[in-house]
Parts: sequence; C-alpha cells; structure tokens
Amino acid sequence: MKKTLGTATVAAAAAALSFGLAVPATASTGTPCSIPNGACVKLSTNQAWLIYNGSASYGPVAASHGMPGYETPVGTYPVLRKVKNDWSVPYNGPMPNSVYFTTTGIAFHQGDTASQSHGCVRLGPQDSLTFYDNLFPGEQVQVVA
Repeated sequence: MKKTLGTATVAAAAAALSFGLAVPATASTGTPCSIPNGACVKLSTNQAWLIYNGSASYGPVAASHGMPGYETPVGTYPVLRKVKNDWSVPYNGPMPNSVYFTTTGIAFHQGDTASQSHGCVRLGPQDSLTFYDNLFPGEQVQVVA
C-alpha cells in the first residue's frame, strides 16, 4: 500500500501551484476531511483514516486522542518526522510507530485506544504500523472536531 508519485503527477501539481490553482475544499470521499492525501482524524467519533488521491484508502480505524487539558489540536499539519520505536520522556512510555505532525510533539503512535492520551493520537498495533508505513514527511494530517 506504499505510494509514490510519478514525475507526471509531480509536474502537474507543480504546474497547478504555479498558476494559482488549488485543490477544492471538498470532503475527501469517505472521510470528514478536505485534504487530498495524508491522514484524517475525527475527534468526536474517535476515528482515523488514510487518504490517497481524495479518497479513504484505509479506515476508519479506532483512535483515541488527548484528554481534557491535553487536547489534540484541531487543524491541518504537515507530517514532520517518523520514529519507529520512540520513547516519551515527559510521560515515560513507549511510542511505537510514531508519526509526528506538530512541533509540540503530537504524533500518531501505537497505544491503548480505550483511554485518552496527553495529546497524541493512539492507534492499535496493526493500524499504527499501517499509518507509519504510509505517511511521509510533508504529507498532511487534518484533525477535525
């Protein structure tokens, strides 16, 4: 399920940006988000998706998010980096399959989806691996209420 962009796709995207064309702000098919590629999180339903070419390519899957006082921020963010086996120093816990999307340390990672986090989006073991394998730096993550 790993994806790559061909040179024609990259050239078309570059040309569209050069001429001021933008991706329409309509929902990606099968998700509540409007990004064309990346990941979508809906906090109110505790669900997450991967999106490819404007359609849900994986999900919805169960997810948990930040507890009161540690809310997962709503907005659109770039994937910043990935760490296969990270460790949370502030919360002293493992963070397998981490995909960071904020500069304050918010990430997708493997964890208990039945309890809330300190802001990260927790996914089950297989789902976190799928997100880790299919999200790349620069792609978008959209978090909606």
